[in-house]
Amino acid sequence: MSASAVSNRPDYDHVIVDIVDYVMDYIVVSPIAYATAHHCLIDTLGCGLEALEYPACTKLLGPIVPGTIVPNGARVPGTQFELDPVQAAFNIGTMIRWLDFNDTWLAAEWGHPSDNLGGILATADWISRNAVARGKTPLTMWDVLTAMIKAHEIQGCLALENAFNKVGLDHVVLVKVASTAVVAHMLGLSREEMLSAVSLAWVDGQSLRTYRHAPNTGSRKSWAAGDATSRAVRLALIAQKGEMGYPSVLTEKTWGFYDVLFNGQPFKFQRPYGSYVMENVLFKISFPAEFHSQTAVEAAMILHQQLKERGKQVEDIARITIRTHEACIRIIDKQGPLNNPADRDHCIQYMVAIPLIFGRLTAADYEDNIAIDPRIDALRKKISCVEDPDFTHDYHDPEKRSIANALTLEFTDGSQLDEVKVEFPIGHARRRKDGIPLLEEKFKINLSRRFSEEQQQKIQAVSLNLISLRDIPVNEYLDLYVYNL
Repeated sequence: MSASAVSNRPDYDHVIVDIVDYVMDYIVVSPIAYATAHHCLIDTLGCGLEALEYPACTKLLGPIVPGTIVPNGARVPGTQFELDPVQAAFNIGTMIRWLDFNDTWLAAEWGHPSDNLGGILATADWISRNAVARGKTPLTMWDVLTAMIKAHEIQGCLALENAFNKVGLDHVVLVKVASTAVVAHMLGLSREEMLSAVSLAWVDGQSLRTYRHAPNTGSRKSWAAGDATSRAVRLALIAQKGEMGYPSVLTEKTWGFYDVLFNGQPFKFQRPYGSYVMENVLFKISFPAEFHSQTAVEAAMILHQQLKERGKQVEDIARITIRTHEACIRIIDKQGPLNNPADRDHCIQYMVAIPLIFGRLTAADYEDNIAIDPRIDALRKKISCVEDPDFTHDYHDPEKRSIANALTLEFTDGSQLDEVKVEFPIGHARRRKDGIPLLEEKFKINLSRRFSEEQQQKIQAVSLNLISLRDIPVNEYLDLYVYNL
């Protein structure tokens, strides 16, 4: 005779409660967090503008039903689209992530916290336009920055000790959870409604990492975050209508997230929620490359110059050894055929070969017309990765958080160049002073890809100074980014 299930409804799991209480009650006071969020905003929008140059991205954008225009709809930067907040979040999130050039967070799990901007910006704009239509006060860009700090914190703190990748789940689950929490708060949901919304995010089916790994690496990895952040907006809107939540979605025996998807293990936490993640987030400034390779690409650029100085060609190279950390080997150490740009930008051998040959690494270098150069695959075959345990330790050390790579290049004549080691990439918190001017220049370049000189100047006048940006209504700011045919 089977035992009857206990039907008493439990209290909400503490993980869900902690997220909701943080979003509702925590007051961000860190000037560094807001300054970093400001730079994160402009960099993320710039990444989205650059993605509009790629038809593989733009074919996914716009309304689900062509020609649909939503009254007081959310704007999609760099386009003329006015969409409902769910579809706008997908559009913005997909643009942001397409070229793998926005910010990064590395820990037991990795990810890109600015992916949450898709849901945040779409919702904030939609709320603001409808508020103005009713004669009420819109949200400001300060509200957007605050939401970004909190979304970064939720995603990043969950990632510090919990490796979703090790159970085959994609990190965009954290985008969905973080976006749901902050979007629900922006929409004005009650605490009970927010608890319901966050529980709905956890109870969802979660994305597999299949599309990030050989032999199935493909372009879904470029729109997965857009999908996640848009789903968050949808779930928050469902909860706003009073739809029930699922209090023990994480801890319920047999049917909960832990037992079904996390090998029965509860989440671990290194620190309480605050503003740590935004303060320490990693920017991709110089290279659109998977972040575990950023320092390897910097080292390869140095070696490219040394090759020129010694009068050597890449054909003279016999062997290249990359001393690296465990996460790099697990994610992007890849041999064999590379079938598409998504495959290539997750192969450290490819990302090192390109700068050694050409002295550059741009988004265009992942396209087929570059990849057919026979020197690339020939050089890839000569590159091998070895783990350095110290690099792996320092990668996880919360006080250091390095992403070290060291390259040693040997020639066919038996000679070799001294090892080139780069411990912290240009986008690291320890290199902010060097990185921010380059980040701002990257933003200006991305504006120039899409807008007239006059429009660029209007955007820059507001965007490059936090004091100018903070109080502007969200709808007025996004109006600056409307693409004029």
